[in-house]
Parts: sequence; C-alpha cells; structure tokens
Amino acid sequence: MAEIEEGRQAVIEALEAPPEIARRLMELGFVPGSMVTAARRAPGGDPRVFRIDGSEVALRRETAAQIRLRPSSAT
Repeated sequence: MAEIEEGRQAVIEALEAPPEIARRLMELGFVPGSMVTAARRAPGGDPRVFRIDGSEVALRRETAAQIRLRPSSAT
C-alpha cells in the first residue's frame, strides 16, 4: 500500500503484518474488503495519510507496506 498514488483508491486484500500490528490496523478500519484512498504525504514522503471508512489515518511507510491491495474500478 505504500506505493499507491495520491488520490487513487484500492481495496484491501490482506494484512501481512505481525498479529499485534494487524489487530491495530483492523481497529483503525484497515480490514480486507475495505476501500482505501491515498490522501497525501508528509514532507519527505513519510508518513502517508490514507482515507478509510470516513477517517484519515497516517501510517509510516513500513506499516503501509504490510497491507496488500488490489486495484479498484473507482478512481
């Protein structure tokens, strides 16, 4: 997920994180089947801000890289 372009949407396919991180991501709304939008980047590119389920969440690149996405038909 770390490489998704700003403004693009994708569907979360899987969380490939250790159990404690995966649990926290799910609490934040990052669950398989959910739509996520790349909102913006901080200066320097890290962290990234993502929109999910009506909220904006900032994730570090290393955490975002543990979320596998599939393309969405929406933009």
